Amino acid sequence: MNNRIETALIHGAVREGFADKKGAVNVPMYLSSTFHQESIDEFGEYDYARSGNPTRAALEKAIAELEGGHRGFAFATGMAAVSACFMILSAGDHIVITEDVYGGTYRFVTKVLPRFGITHTFVDFTDIEAIKAAVKPETKLIYLETPSNPTLGITDIRAVVDIAKANGAMTFLDNTFMTPLHQRSLEMGVDVVIHSATKFLSGHSDILAGLVVAKDEALADRIYFIQNSFGSVLGVQDCYTLIQNMKTTAVRFNEESRVAMRIAEFLEAQPLVENVYYPGLKSHPGYEIHASQSTSAGAVLSFTLPSYTIAKVFVEAMKIPVFAVSLGGVESILSYPAKMSHAAMEPEERAKRGITDGLLRFSVGLENEDDLLEDFKQALEKAQAAR
Repeated sequence: MNNRIETALIHGAVREGFADKKGAVNVPMYLSSTFHQESIDEFGEYDYARSGNPTRAALEKAIAELEGGHRGFAFATGMAAVSACFMILSAGDHIVITEDVYGGTYRFVTKVLPRFGITHTFVDFTDIEAIKAAVKPETKLIYLETPSNPTLGITDIRAVVDIAKANGAMTFLDNTFMTPLHQRSLEMGVDVVIHSATKFLSGHSDILAGLVVAKDEALADRIYFIQNSFGSVLGVQDCYTLIQNMKTTAVRFNEESRVAMRIAEFLEAQPLVENVYYPGLKSHPGYEIHASQSTSAGAVLSFTLPSYTIAKVFVEAMKIPVFAVSLGGVESILSYPAKMSHAAMEPEERAKRGITDGLLRFSVGLENEDDLLEDFKQALEKAQAAR
């Protein structure tokens, strides 16, 4: 039986493989670093927890089912997941990557991979012709992030997949902002999908986690080799927590996205706000493409105020959201990308990407929407007065 994704979010991790759970509705936590073997000639399914653990296996099976892929992998952090995927490349390989990418990914691509002879070209991924022009004979990977972080740029996933296939390259996509609930990347031809599960899939700001799903067996084998070799796996207790938290992804994310649309429309009408970045707005340049490949505009938006000084007044006037790194929690989170998510990016590179000193990112939580809007109103009034 092929269940809809809301059902799979709740039951996917416990459907099979746990005959010893005695009818428990939750996956057990197998708190064991090693596993007894019955024979010197034949080992069981698990031997050492870095290589595999039943609780982690349940989570990995669940995310593979949710994304519609061959095999899933759970990592200690989102960046551990991103890094492991990049490490299946070899010296001499070239990456074409979206210029509007998460700061940690930018740091890894620009500071770590060149030490291993892996080169890269950053491109505006809203420009398909520019992507085509950046591909070289040695290009082995095209790396997407859509919607991108933090200016919510939209990439035509199917068009990029076509470019990659025509050039014998792989496609990896960071699906953190949309989750499998609202963006089915593998079904559009992407080879590997990556999540910072710290964000919407977990949704409670309580754990760090990264998830990866490979479309086919050959890629899955390569990623598993790196996962097992590097050992940056997700711990058992965090696997259990993530399985539990994922069960409510649909109700959390759908409500947060609904409120995000209302806040984006409100901000777009404010004279002090110079730009609003949210793919649910018809004014967004990627609106039509996003609507063709995603079933929600998501729960993250960014907006630009005139200066750092005005942004500072606004941030300090806001009362409800947490002012912090990260996103995707049940609590609204207000972030300042220039000093938080993209602090690893040089100032001139941030400027090229529209990450100005007045840019703020807002991840909508589950607070009362009218309370949030009232908070925005009073903070904007104080920021306007300080102008």
